[in-house]
Amino acid sequence: MKILIMGFSKIKYMPYMNFYLENINADKNDVHLLYWNRDLKPEDVSAFSNIKLHEFSRFQADDVSKLSKIGSFIKYRKFALKVLNIEHFDFIIVLHSLTGVLIADKLKKSYSGKYIFDYRDSTYEGFAPFKKIVGTLVEHSYATFVSSDAFRRFLPENRSAKIYTSHNLLSDSLLHRDEKEKYGIPSDKIRIAFWGFIRHEEINREIIKKLANDNRFELHYYGREQQTALNLKEYATQLDAENIFFHGEYKPNDRYIFVRNTDLIHNIYKDNNTMLAMGNKYYDGIIFYIPQLCMKGSYMGEKCTENGIGLECDPYDSDFADKIYSYYKALDNKTFLNKCDNELKKIRIEYEKSNKVVREFAEIER
Repeated sequence: MKILIMGFSKIKYMPYMNFYLENINADKNDVHLLYWNRDLKPEDVSAFSNIKLHEFSRFQADDVSKLSKIGSFIKYRKFALKVLNIEHFDFIIVLHSLTGVLIADKLKKSYSGKYIFDYRDSTYEGFAPFKKIVGTLVEHSYATFVSSDAFRRFLPENRSAKIYTSHNLLSDSLLHRDEKEKYGIPSDKIRIAFWGFIRHEEINREIIKKLANDNRFELHYYGREQQTALNLKEYATQLDAENIFFHGEYKPNDRYIFVRNTDLIHNIYKDNNTMLAMGNKYYDGIIFYIPQLCMKGSYMGEKCTENGIGLECDPYDSDFADKIYSYYKALDNKTFLNKCDNELKKIRIEYEKSNKVVREFAEIER
């Protein structure tokens, strides 16, 4: 079987593709990976020696308007179609709605029923033609996976039986569940940490403002420092904030080091997409037994409250810092650990159901 996984970013920013790689057997099948090197920096691909790589190289900053990205999107489409026309794959795994929309005509014409559509983020769904194309992608897919059940509202109801939840559960992370218990370094400060793309400048400025020089807390940012991160760093300097730290870019496995020094995960976002999303840090929280802070009214916030694994909060509240402090100090550790285990157990049941769908798809004779 000749299988293509189509991504829309650098490999290291697509940990969720491991969900598919673990189920399609790259030793048995001819597996290809198409990805977008957006910063033009080399990355370690040694773990993909048994996979044929197709790198689309074009610089594209993440923290710019969607309109300014159109030129790059057109170039990506051209590159992707060239790969598809040369390689003639048996089936495709499409990661991200934009990936699918950009080649929707090709998927419908040549791969109807022969691709999995991984719907990971909402983007332009407020634009009726875009939403219609997404609906068509779902209709013609073998199966569609959503990374958050809240995204189902954008998809055709008549295909609900073929829509599955693909949790951002990293198998390797499960081997490090006791990282904090074994190697954690105690502190008299409550250490709050964010890791990932550093975006959403406005709300992070508010968080920095509320926590700056509050000697109860430290706030740590781990992630590539593009313009938003640089702006936030400068803002912290302007405030003479001695308890705000920016650590720069990291490798995925570095998380196992800095979770040891994290007491609360900063999982606060506020935009149309992330209010509905289930991000990687939600799963990191329950895997590594670290309580998380989520935006009040967000889907992750609702899940945190429902499952007792974190705090819904709003950085714009005047008592934001006090609420965090009170929550953390009142936390019953034994109860919290049990809550994490219970939530992980439910997720793993759904995860295995989704695994089975992918395995069955990869084994279909075409």
